[in-house]
Amino acid sequence: MSGRRITVSDAVFLASESRESMMHVGALMPFTAPPDAEPTFLRDLMEELRESPHAFPPWNKRLKNPEFLASPRQKWITDDDFDLDYHVRRSALPIPGGERELGILVSRLHSVQMDFHRPLWEVHLIEGLHGGRFAMYAKVHHSLIDGYTAMQILSNSLSPDPDERDMPLFFHRERPKKKSAGEPVATLSGLLDLVREQIDGSAPFWKAVGRLGKSWGGLDPHLAAPMQSPSTIFNKKISRNRRFATQSYAQQRLKDVAKASGGTLNDVALCLCGSALRRLLIDLNALPDAPLTAMLPVNIRPADDPGGGNAVGAILASLATNIADPQDRLAEIIASTRRAKKQLEGMPRSTILQYTALLLAPLAGQLATGTAGIVRPAFNVVISNVPGPSQPLYFRGARLEGAYPLSIPFHGYGLNITLNGYAGDLNFGFIGCRDALPHLQRLAVYAGEALEELEAAVG
Repeated sequence: MSGRRITVSDAVFLASESRESMMHVGALMPFTAPPDAEPTFLRDLMEELRESPHAFPPWNKRLKNPEFLASPRQKWITDDDFDLDYHVRRSALPIPGGERELGILVSRLHSVQMDFHRPLWEVHLIEGLHGGRFAMYAKVHHSLIDGYTAMQILSNSLSPDPDERDMPLFFHRERPKKKSAGEPVATLSGLLDLVREQIDGSAPFWKAVGRLGKSWGGLDPHLAAPMQSPSTIFNKKISRNRRFATQSYAQQRLKDVAKASGGTLNDVALCLCGSALRRLLIDLNALPDAPLTAMLPVNIRPADDPGGGNAVGAILASLATNIADPQDRLAEIIASTRRAKKQLEGMPRSTILQYTALLLAPLAGQLATGTAGIVRPAFNVVISNVPGPSQPLYFRGARLEGAYPLSIPFHGYGLNITLNGYAGDLNFGFIGCRDALPHLQRLAVYAGEALEELEAAVG
């Protein structure tokens, strides 16, 4: 039985899978139904899907050896017994069908481990939202695709035209194939180019390593380094139970604050997360004296890359949770992200991956030895910003209201925050261990109040 070998990045996510640390990501997408939608809109859609019970790659691929996830011989193979009814399901919310009920349902769905004997994805069509609205919750294992690819698929599976009524769902769309010039021929000049790339990247790499050493020695206070973070209540062993909360802002509000403070939209978003965490931990009498640190994934794909698999680098940045004044907190975050980005200056893509491996080596060691959640964390929280479509999108005439990401809490790192831009808004998805971090939904409320604080502080 032939198949495609999994990549090293894919193998890491498979090896990290456990009952409590589930390596799937997801998205919650609420829709406003078109004015002419029938009450049987979702039922009719399900009937239509059953008439074509197949899926295009990679959605029809499963693991060859599901009992041995991290096997060095692991491959993706075609599922000859593909069952569409298992992967696409219809659910209904209890009355009154509000945001709270939707959040509880999605939290429960995200708490369920995937079946590794099947293709690693699910779609849940959820009806019963107030005002005739409905939602779609989708989840996929991170070994199959990364967040960048997921957003590409989302954009390509919806239409900017509200009158488009025949748009197939993503698994019924054949992905465009990359143009290939054939197998590259090994030449002396090609080998020299590879050597030159490594040499060109070695100098900035070792300079970056030297600056990390200064940070560990306290000589570079603005540069965050691994294993400097304090332990918090959510940097412990976690359970399988999840809690999900959302928040959304007009991106222009964040851009205005960024312009007034000399930072970027991402800096302001980090400040909102840090401010919300500071306030929640104060509520719980659990705020450490030292500032919390975030790991920020960095997309290193070329601009025209169609996605697929996993290709990300990483930097670390302070959330300045030890600073009470919101404007001073933002200034410290700006200084920290600038120092982190300077670490990557002059590095080619291959060297960025090497530097990322160095930053994440303590985390990898903790996961491999089972000490994550017991020893000091390499950092406190993962905060990702995944670019999304800038224009409103529709599915069968239904307008997508927003796309709220759900990512991966795991042992020692019981909170994950993912941002997604869509149609002028920035959508936040807070996902965490329900037992390790009580009252997680307050983070969304506090983040909204933090933006108002910043706006007032910068005038």
